[in-house]
Amino acid sequence: MRQPLSAINDFVVKFANVNGSGSASANGLFARSILRMGIPIAARNIFPSNIQGLPTWYEVRISGEGHMGRRGGVDLMVAMNPQTWDRDVAEIDAGGYLFYDSTKPMPKSKFRDDINVIGVPLTELCNAAYSGARERQLFKNIIYLGALSTLLSIDPAVIEQLLTEQYKGKEKLAKSNQDAFHLGRDWAATNLPPIGLRLEKADKVGNRIYIEGNAAAGLGAVYGGATVCAWYPITPSTSLAEGFEKYAKRFRTNKDGTKNYAIVQAEDELASIGIVIGAGWNGARAFTATSGPGISLMQEFVGLSYFAEVPAVIFDVQRAGPSTGMPTRTQQSDVLSAAYASHGDTKHLVLFPEDPRECFEFGASAFDIADRFQSTVFVLLDLDIGMNDWLCEPFEWDDSKRMDRGKVMTAEMLESGREFGRYLDVDGDGVPFRTYPGTHPNKGAFFTRGTSRDRFAKYSESGAVYVDNMERLLRKFETAKQYVPHPVEKKAARTTPYGVIYYGSSSAAMQEALAALQADGIHLDAMRIRAFPFHDDITRFIEAHDTVFIVEQNRDAQLRTLVMNECNIDPAKLVPVLHFDGTPITARFIRDAIGRKATSVDVVPLRKAAP
Repeated sequence: MRQPLSAINDFVVKFANVNGSGSASANGLFARSILRMGIPIAARNIFPSNIQGLPTWYEVRISGEGHMGRRGGVDLMVAMNPQTWDRDVAEIDAGGYLFYDSTKPMPKSKFRDDINVIGVPLTELCNAAYSGARERQLFKNIIYLGALSTLLSIDPAVIEQLLTEQYKGKEKLAKSNQDAFHLGRDWAATNLPPIGLRLEKADKVGNRIYIEGNAAAGLGAVYGGATVCAWYPITPSTSLAEGFEKYAKRFRTNKDGTKNYAIVQAEDELASIGIVIGAGWNGARAFTATSGPGISLMQEFVGLSYFAEVPAVIFDVQRAGPSTGMPTRTQQSDVLSAAYASHGDTKHLVLFPEDPRECFEFGASAFDIADRFQSTVFVLLDLDIGMNDWLCEPFEWDDSKRMDRGKVMTAEMLESGREFGRYLDVDGDGVPFRTYPGTHPNKGAFFTRGTSRDRFAKYSESGAVYVDNMERLLRKFETAKQYVPHPVEKKAARTTPYGVIYYGSSSAAMQEALAALQADGIHLDAMRIRAFPFHDDITRFIEAHDTVFIVEQNRDAQLRTLVMNECNIDPAKLVPVLHFDGTPITARFIRDAIGRKATSVDVVPLRKAAP
């Protein structure tokens, strides 16, 4: 037997359940109770794409140091699903703990010699206390929550309060759950010895909030001035549109009940983006929420937005593809499809938020960017950010901020005799002036088309006219570099030939991995990319290092491909670090992968500057 793991406020608990068993409520109570004790957590739900019957997991990382990424490995496995038993037991770190229902005896071969086994007769306790089948199933989850609270020293008053809040107005149901909780707690106190994992009250959560990225992005859309949402349900983006509706009802409803917003559930994704572009053409701020398969269907209309220069925002909550893929698993696999969406030569503005706080910030600023550059803006979340609750800093908003509508020619400007050409580059930045429909009775009107036209929106298939327009669109894209969020750089403690680039939800695990790699003697300068087009700082960062690792969650190194293509970088200089099994990337994976690659690549040490 290995020495039992021992830790205070720093371990990973994973629940292995069956979808539809009612375990989500108990597992969520477990996570929130730890937050109420002032201890930071990072919780992730790994669930199937059916309604019930298949395996589901809920992983809670307890981190007194505040690490929000997945660590990798499990210290305490709560194994409630016989179908996944072998897999779940294999995942426990040596010296860790296995918690299971011991009502029926298990053969010794089902256990490991290097872990510690905690058996609680959950079914027996349920059968003795309850008569109904569904009642037994549901309260079994609360009983194991009670047992865990004893083992880990969770303050019982915290869970009692959470149950009271959860069943507010249903006092009888709250009391029944509290009784089941104490049934498990008391049994564990009487029959189980202490274990090496323990929780102690702390004050490390502070004023941080606990929110999922989709809800944060929906709120950001409200603050960004969106008034139209057209969408078609698809996992994992549905809760983003629902979040927008919830917040719009609160903030965009007049006292007489009339609404200052419109939400349309269209017949499909193609119709959704068509509605968005139509609303944007009329001057409304509009968006859709979708995932990879939806982006595939929207390609033609996205090309129209780019070429006719109509603002639109698309929130793409990425999942594992291609085709239907794994609808409830996370990936960063829509990078190239978003950047180059549609046929022909197109380049779109793409934002990469790292957590719910940036989902809110980018969700708001995307509408300013779309208006300023009169084009589609993609906000690339993923399932890990979108559908999991994250602990993050409170959102901030400057009430003096006003919407940036970009270059819009008013009736007064037209009356003053200013020349108006819908695609005329007046300022040399590639961004033309537009007008809203009905701005002036006989000036400033134009016909919006998806075919080639000249600077004054007049149909033309002249090669010179087409080239002039396409080159202006490139100038506009170049101008956008200064307006999209710039990359964030973190220097190593010493001069190093190694750099690492990462983006999106990989950020949390990456931050922890950087510290671990430094402890291993591998120092890396780090850069988090936050937007496309790429700022010139990214090229300078790559040129300053002999080897740059690019960490991403897809098979084909899509960001690496984009960097090579857009920055004209030698592929040999960019070393991919790829994680794409559908689960969120872990700090352990990054540490191991970069550690192996750093010792195998041929690196010439950086020369010191001449005196």
